[in-house]
Amino acid sequence: MRSLLLLRRLPLARIARCLSVSVLTTLLSLVVLGTLVGLGTRAWVANAIATGIGTVPSYVLNRRWVWGIRHDSDPWREVAPFWLLSFSGLVLSTLAVDRADRLATVWQLSSGVRTVALLGANVASFGVLWVAQFVLLDRVLFRRRLPAASHH
Repeated sequence: MRSLLLLRRLPLARIARCLSVSVLTTLLSLVVLGTLVGLGTRAWVANAIATGIGTVPSYVLNRRWVWGIRHDSDPWREVAPFWLLSFSGLVLSTLAVDRADRLATVWQLSSGVRTVALLGANVASFGVLWVAQFVLLDRVLFRRRLPAASHH
C-alpha cells in the first residue's frame, strides 16, 4: 500500500494515468462523433455533443483516479475551470473538424474517408492541448494543498 501511495506522488504516474483517461475519453468521444456524423449530423454539432459527453467522465476520472481527490467538488475552483479547459478544446477541435469537413467536401472524399478525416482533426486538436491541460490540472486545479505550517 505504501508503494502505491509513493507511486501516486510521482509526476510520471500521474502523467500515465492522465494519458490513459484521455485515451479512454477520446475513444468515447470519437465513437459518439463518428456515429453522429455517420447518421448525418453536421460535423460541428456532432463534435460539440461528443466533447460534452466525453468531458463528464474525463473530469471524474482525472479528479478521483489521477489526482486522488475524494472530497466534494468545488464548483468554482474545480468544475467551472475544468469545463472551461474542455470547452476551449471544443472550440479548437470544432474549428479543426469544420475545416476538415470543408476540405473533405472540396476534395470529394468518400463518406468513410471523410469520417476518418474528421476523427483525425478532432484527435490532433485535442492532442495539441493535452500537455497544457495536464500542467494546469496538476499545478493549479487539482494541486495538492499542503497544510499550513504551524508556528509554535
